[in-house]
Amino acid sequence: MKYDLLLAGVGGQGILTLSAILGKAALAENFHVKQSEVHGMAQRGGAVVSHFRMSENRIASDLIPTGKADLILALEPLEGLRYLSYLKENGWMISASSELKNIKTYPETSFLHDKIKNVPNHLIVDGATIARENGLRRAQNIAMLAVAGPLLPLDKIKLKNSIADFFNSKGEDIIQKNLDVFDSGYQKGFSEIKK
Repeated sequence: MKYDLLLAGVGGQGILTLSAILGKAALAENFHVKQSEVHGMAQRGGAVVSHFRMSENRIASDLIPTGKADLILALEPLEGLRYLSYLKENGWMISASSELKNIKTYPETSFLHDKIKNVPNHLIVDGATIARENGLRRAQNIAMLAVAGPLLPLDKIKLKNSIADFFNSKGEDIIQKNLDVFDSGYQKGFSEIKK
């Protein structure tokens, strides 16, 4: 088994949090893991991309080759489309529906959604609403990870344990709300992906 996941978004959306959560869950599965990230403008609002690779065998490179990603998980649609060339032929693109207009020439949302809909295996999800409905306005990243969960070679319980461990210092209420967000997102992903 080898699985390559590219996480794309902007600073402040929690891409690095997702990488840490995924890493812990993958290690619990006894997978080899390589992860690398690039921070654009090194500030909130700048582009952030994380290459996350896991395998039963050793992994030579931190970076996913062009055309080899099993999944692009985009917390922001324009940033996800920026890395579309990395997606393999039968790969999945899962994108948050809401945009963060961080440049003056930001395209219309409908244009971005139409481009994503051209990907044979795609899903556009309102992760912000999933998070908000479960009491955590800023947990869109957890909602989007959960939506992608059914595609990942990671056990759902190990992912939830990794989330609980990551937020352990925030207290039981925050842990439980993140787990509630995850459960809602996972159910959404399962019902949409299995159609």
